[in-house]
This record gives sequence, C-alpha cells and structure tokens, in this order.
Amino acid sequence: KTYSQQHLHLTNMKLSTPLYLLLSALSMEGAVSFAPAPQNVIHRELKTSLPMALDDAMKSRLEGIRRSFQALTERLGDPDVISDSNLLRKVMKDRSQSEEVVMAYEEYAQLDVELEGAQELFQDAGDDAEMREMARAEIKEIEARMEVLESEILVLLLPKDPNDDRNCMLEIRAGTGGSEANIFAGDLLDIYRKYMSDQGWQVKMMDSSSGDDGGYKNVVLEVKGDKVYSKLKWEAGVHRVQRVPATETQGRVHTSTASVAIMIEVDDVDVKIDPKEIEMSTMRSGGAGGQNVNKVETAVDLLHKPTGIRIKCTQERSQLKNKELAMKMLMGKLYDIEVEKQEAEERARRGDQIGTGGRSEKIRTYNWKDSRVSEHRLGQNFPLQDILGGGVGPIIDGLIAKDQEAKLKQLSEDSAM
Repeated sequence: KTYSQQHLHLTNMKLSTPLYLLLSALSMEGAVSFAPAPQNVIHRELKTSLPMALDDAMKSRLEGIRRSFQALTERLGDPDVISDSNLLRKVMKDRSQSEEVVMAYEEYAQLDVELEGAQELFQDAGDDAEMREMARAEIKEIEARMEVLESEILVLLLPKDPNDDRNCMLEIRAGTGGSEANIFAGDLLDIYRKYMSDQGWQVKMMDSSSGDDGGYKNVVLEVKGDKVYSKLKWEAGVHRVQRVPATETQGRVHTSTASVAIMIEVDDVDVKIDPKEIEMSTMRSGGAGGQNVNKVETAVDLLHKPTGIRIKCTQERSQLKNKELAMKMLMGKLYDIEVEKQEAEERARRGDQIGTGGRSEKIRTYNWKDSRVSEHRLGQNFPLQDILGGGVGPIIDGLIAKDQEAKLKQLSEDSAM
C-alpha cells in the first residue's frame, strides 16, 4: 500500500496562511524536529487551492532527512552496531523517528514524476480530445494525492514533544463523593487496563489503597511500551461520574470525581533530589503477604520537604524495593510539576487551544443515565459502553488531532508575521 492509503488525514482545516508559506517556515534553519504521528490518529485533511509544489528549501531539508534515514538503515547491517545492543537500540530509535516522513516524501517524489509524465501526455495529445481528457483526469487525481501528502508532511514535521516516547506512571486518586468516588476510581482503573492491554503495553501496579466499600482511594500503575506518554498524557485531569450509587435507596443521581495524573518515568539524571530534603520513615505493611510484612518494617513513607509531597509505598515485600518505588514516584511527581509549568507557558503562548491542560481541569463526564461520556475538550459525546470496554482511543486520537491543528494554526500565524 502507498503511504496515503495507510493513513487517515486531516480534514476541513482552514489556515489563514498559504500552505507553501507554512512549508517554507518549516524548512527554515532550526525547524529540524519532526514527530511521527501515533498510530490510528484521525488526521484532518488540509484544504487549499494553491499550487502544490514543495519549495526548494523544503525539498532540500527532506532530502537531508532521507539521506540520514538511508545511512541509519545501512548502519543496522554494521557488525559493530549489531554487536553493541545499546548502540543498536539507539540507531533503531533514530531511524524510526524519521521513517514516516521519509515514506511520505518518497511517495510524493514518485507522484511528482508521474505528474510530469501526465502533463507531457496532455501536451502530446494534440487534438485527440479523448486522450487529453484522460490525461487531465490523471493530473487531477495525482495533484489531489500530492496535496494530501503535503499536508501530512507538514504535520509530521511539527515540533515533537521530547517526552512522547517515554514510559510513565498513571495515578488515579478518588476525589469528592466518598465511597462512590472510590468505586469510580476502580472503574477508571478497569478502563485503562483494558486500553493498555489493547495497546500491548506492560503494566505493573506500583501502589494502591483500597476503598472500604470497593474500588480504590488511590492506585498507581507503571506503564511501559511504545509511545506510552504520547497517548496517556491526554488523560490527566479530573474525571466526573454522574450515576445512582448502589447504596442510594431513593434513586437520586450523585456526582463524584476522580483525578488522573500522568507522571513521566524519570531517573536521577532528569531530576536531582538532595537527600537532606527527604524525610523517610518505615512501618509494618500489614495485609496479605506472609509473616514478613506484618513483623518487619517493609513499608516506606517519604516526605519531600520543599514541596510537601508525601509518598507511601507498601507494594513490595522488602523495604529496599519499596524505597526504590517511592523514589521513582517522587521523581515522577517532581518532574510532572516542571512539565506542567512548561506546558502552561506554551498554552499561554498558543492561547489555550485544548482546555487549560491543568491537573485540576474537569476534562470528562461519565453519565450513566444517558449512557454517554462527554469529552469537554473536544465538545463531543462517546458511547459509555465503548469507553467502559477500554475504548478511549478515539478520544485520545481526537485530542492529538486538535493539538496538531492548534500547532498548525500557530505556525500559520507566526509565518504571516
């Protein structure tokens, strides 16, 4: 299949600046980052009646990307690279980052050759009306496909979130609503587990605190796999449920909440923590796990004094492992604070295209009575049963597409200055 047949496209996009100016802006020095779009993202096709030729500067940059891709492909057969697993992983990662844009550009270049041939056929047809009409139809078809590819290349060359390829931790914390909030937190956990299973990701429970009547007061998952953060980051925020609790005798609808936090998996290279800023205490874990957890102080309670962040970890059966998990969660939370600060600055520059993005923002409502889920950032409703089955993919894809649209709009405004 061709590249365009393998991907869905951005549609109904309206830009205030001609497409060739946007492509020129991306071809300028410094615009070297490009972001492969996560699989299954529903792009929207850019509509323009302008000439479709990529300018020379853009073609030169794309040729450079293609040469680098070919060089990395050749390195995969180098015995020195094959024998070094770390180097091999790095080469494969670097190559994968440019694969999609190279595929799109190569198809575009091939279509450019076909277009030239069709134009020559039209000129050579002379007075043969049938031949001229056939050539004209072919030219129209080729130009339409090239226009779509130009749009895709533009999206693929948008600046990439440097954290998109990272693994992360997902924390669900029950909010207002008492026992019903705990149960709802458990429902969200089930939804995400199903979604993660469909994605083929590895999931491990790092910490949990069960609710008295079911569900969870708090639960933290470690998630590893392909482009985990690029998708799960859209789930951060406050989720709200409206339904009749099982304990409600008069049939009244209650509203409860649970918050979701997505913390990038980091290490001491990304986050420096002064040991003097940490206060640690230990205790007995209690619960299942044999005599060891009840007689030995395996549980760890960490307090980061500058921020007041407290991490309690009881998941593992040894104090050392619980301390390692607690430190990992603490570093993730500290890094998340810094990321949120940077994102807030970027949103202010872009004009809040997709909600506030804050961790306290109410992003989604799950309505049992009407059997729908309302995604407030998109202004769209989705079938409740689909979401309960782990089908949050369409929501995430829609948010990614909207983010791309916001970046394209900003790029058009910047290039028009």
